Amino acid sequence: MNRGTESPAYGEFAALTQDPAGRWQALAILASALLLGMTTWFSATAVVPQLREVWALTAGQSAWMTIAVQLGFVLGALTSAVFNIADRIAPRRLMLYGGVGAAIANALLLFDPAVPEAIALRAATGFCLASVYPPAMKAMATWFKIKRGTALGIMVGALTIGSAAPHLVNGLGGLDWRIVIAATSVMSLAGGVVAQYLGSDGPFDFPRAVFNPRQAWQVFSDRPVMLACIGYFGHMWELYAMWAWFSVFFGDVLTAQAVANPLAWSALATFMVIGIGAIGCWLGGVLGDRWGRGRATSLAMVVSGSCAVLIGFMPSLPWPLVWVVGLIWGFWVVADSAQFSTVITELGDQAYVGTALTLQLAIGFVLTVPTLWLIPVVHDAFGWAPAFGLLAVGPVIGTIAMQKLSRIEQQRHAVTG
Repeated sequence: MNRGTESPAYGEFAALTQDPAGRWQALAILASALLLGMTTWFSATAVVPQLREVWALTAGQSAWMTIAVQLGFVLGALTSAVFNIADRIAPRRLMLYGGVGAAIANALLLFDPAVPEAIALRAATGFCLASVYPPAMKAMATWFKIKRGTALGIMVGALTIGSAAPHLVNGLGGLDWRIVIAATSVMSLAGGVVAQYLGSDGPFDFPRAVFNPRQAWQVFSDRPVMLACIGYFGHMWELYAMWAWFSVFFGDVLTAQAVANPLAWSALATFMVIGIGAIGCWLGGVLGDRWGRGRATSLAMVVSGSCAVLIGFMPSLPWPLVWVVGLIWGFWVVADSAQFSTVITELGDQAYVGTALTLQLAIGFVLTVPTLWLIPVVHDAFGWAPAFGLLAVGPVIGTIAMQKLSRIEQQRHAVTG
């Protein structure tokens, strides 16, 4: 694979001393657009406890309200990767299209569709969000070379807050599921508008791609990119299952300990557990820029995997202690996310960065489906300890891959000085 423009740590941008003026304003605008645009991701997941009563959802149907979004995202991402859409359409315009589509699909839930139609609408929401997340990462990469890991970490932090926002709306909105759906639809629409009409492209533009379907699968021909993808896949095995099921887990803890209004308090606690990951993303970016991507991501996965194993044994302990471990888990479970994408933007073929990012994300989101489905099944059969312990498999595999990447980074740094 042609590596194109390499990172400043390894190649021709090493002479740069700072990123261009206006970068932080551009970061703030794009991060805000991503935060708003991605709120529809967990809009229905956040109100599953209410929908179970209103729509008489079974446990399996409840899981599919989240799984459908993942699969829709994968289908949208694969479509984009095969047709190189993310490299042929301006990223901010693509974010507008995705935000509008996600808002419409999400808002249609307000018409009380039958469960199969509701699941299809969740899949359509995920399909549209595939035109929000990867393009946002590519757009931000045009502004940063020196601090790209930090900048992309802030972007994923915005995504994290956007994913947590439905839980906040749910906790403060009197548990009215319609408020959550309506608010997140408006926010997703606003995100697309902000990206297109308030954002701007930076000077480190990527070359325009030509249509080449084979390029989608060539992203794995470069060893560092392949290792980064394996690390990302292990990370995704854990992340979305944790985000999706922590609210149910913590609601069980509060109910067992006779805490008043457990659903509302669980929603607010989950918002903070997921939302604190935004700070983790920033720290992960700082550590990635200073230490290298391999070392920083390994630290994050070791801590998050340990929390996954530990917290399942804690439901009988005082709920504030369980919540603290949840906050630590939420901080580190997403701290590494942007660094896997940063490796792609630094070492991947520069004409097909959008395609490579999109394919990496697509495969990663496929791997979220087994754990999203398995968590309630294993919990019902064996309890929370085996259910959450299953998630630690991903960080173990991911850490092994990123340790290998770390050695490659050290070798390149030794060569370039």
